[in-house]
Amino acid sequence: MIDMSRIRFFFPILVAFGIAACAIPRQPADVTTLTIVGTNDVHGELLPTGEKGGLVTISAYLSALRLAREEDGGAVLYIDAGDMWQGTLESNLTEGAFVVDAYNAMGVTAAAIGNHEFDFGPVGVRAIPVDAGDDPRGALKLRATEAHFPLLAANLVDLGTGEPVQWENVQPSVMVDAAGVQVGIIGVVTSGALQTTISANTPGLAIAPLARTITAEAQELRQSGADIVVVAAHAGGRCTEFDDPGDTSSCDPDAEIMQVARDIPAGLVDHIIAGHHHNGMAHIVNDISITSGYSNTIAFSRVDFKVEPARNRVIERHVFPPQRAAEGMREEYEGRALVPMPEVEAIAKLAATEAEAIKLEGLGVTLTGAFELERSVESPLSNLMTEALLDSFEADIAIHNVFGGIRNALPAGELTYGKVYEMFPFDNVVTILHISGHDLRRIIANQAHRKPRLSGFSGMRVTVSCSGNKMDVVMRLEDGREITDTDRIGVVANDFLAFGGDDILTPAIPDGGFELNFDMPRTRDTLIQWFKARPGTLNPADFRSLDTPKWNLPDEIPATCQL
Repeated sequence: MIDMSRIRFFFPILVAFGIAACAIPRQPADVTTLTIVGTNDVHGELLPTGEKGGLVTISAYLSALRLAREEDGGAVLYIDAGDMWQGTLESNLTEGAFVVDAYNAMGVTAAAIGNHEFDFGPVGVRAIPVDAGDDPRGALKLRATEAHFPLLAANLVDLGTGEPVQWENVQPSVMVDAAGVQVGIIGVVTSGALQTTISANTPGLAIAPLARTITAEAQELRQSGADIVVVAAHAGGRCTEFDDPGDTSSCDPDAEIMQVARDIPAGLVDHIIAGHHHNGMAHIVNDISITSGYSNTIAFSRVDFKVEPARNRVIERHVFPPQRAAEGMREEYEGRALVPMPEVEAIAKLAATEAEAIKLEGLGVTLTGAFELERSVESPLSNLMTEALLDSFEADIAIHNVFGGIRNALPAGELTYGKVYEMFPFDNVVTILHISGHDLRRIIANQAHRKPRLSGFSGMRVTVSCSGNKMDVVMRLEDGREITDTDRIGVVANDFLAFGGDDILTPAIPDGGFELNFDMPRTRDTLIQWFKARPGTLNPADFRSLDTPKWNLPDEIPATCQL
């Protein structure tokens, strides 16, 4: 069992007790097994759908593991690496409250704050503060008070104090006793967190360097008696092969979490649960195991530590590949039947019931094929999004962060409100900006260096070329007219981009920021109305732009090639 008495408050750990039909033999008394289960980027997935297991299915695996560790005298820690509740209608209707309820029922040990934990802004329908009394972190703070586990944010700094934020139930790290093993857990968020959420909700905050923060916090935990140090990092990387944890040849060596692991002094941190990038990881870097379970409950991550109780010394570590969690994939795990926790099932079903009527609302449109979530800036889905936005307002172009700002495919068949919501779950408000052709050219030049994560747009085509270190950008509107530096261009975007999100519009943001009209409709509502106004069928093939691409770039653009 896990003794949580060293945390500054108490919460119940829900463990299902029972005797398996084929019990695993109890391991020797001189070895304790500590299993660390990690989730990341759950994004509000409560119920299983397709390849997503939902927290319901994750709870079944967690119960099986706890039964196994109860049998052999070990313990299970369940740690989340952030982006817990933004993403599904079932979760968003209550600003993540159902997810927190499910996590409480599952006995989460600790969770890191991710960038999307800020998305809901003040408590209530407003996604950003409007009135003087609106707390831009109101929803996040309320969810923190409801959690029976600490939210961790060691490198989220209050600029007023220069110290980590001090909100109720939010702290840099925590120490727990797991079957006699002292485990220190640190939470950090990606260095780009404030650029990947709504900046109106993050004034007065800064992000401290991850490796430096982890090092300082881990040293304190070690001095306080930590036998094992684990980091819940809402920062990630990407690997594609999982056969050998020591073989990192399939990993992106420049990914943030890889660099962080290399920069931590050897022997200080044992394990990192990573996230943010929605990829799989199960590798060892600088003697630190790093795991990540994709996203949206597609998988969970797992590492087992064998600890010698006499000296609480790690003598063995087993890094598992991402553990796929789709419903029905397995009937047993660790020799135990997979049975979801009843309380988690009840919470998920209640959330689904509240969302069902809204999700099933038909929009009068049938998709003849799926608009897939492709890694292409000019996919049919990306083009559909930007063209619908441009068509809905009087403007010259529409621009959108199609990488990250589109979250799901639109499946073939009848289009419903719920499917559009899953595609765009954010409450961003439409903005109409008027910028000079010169500033638009600077935006395009900046974007040209970001292949393949370019922004998507409609209403113009651009051609970028380099002659030596000189970049040339030609922009033409749909009528063929070339945009000059002195032109005034109307741009449909959203408040996330207008506040500097994803660094797309940053070159054009004036001192003091854009003046925004928050009486404009939400982006999602605009899309819904656009579909309703066009009953009938939509074919993905009609939204391809491969023959006449909007982006026309050379294969390579040297970093020195600038306007």
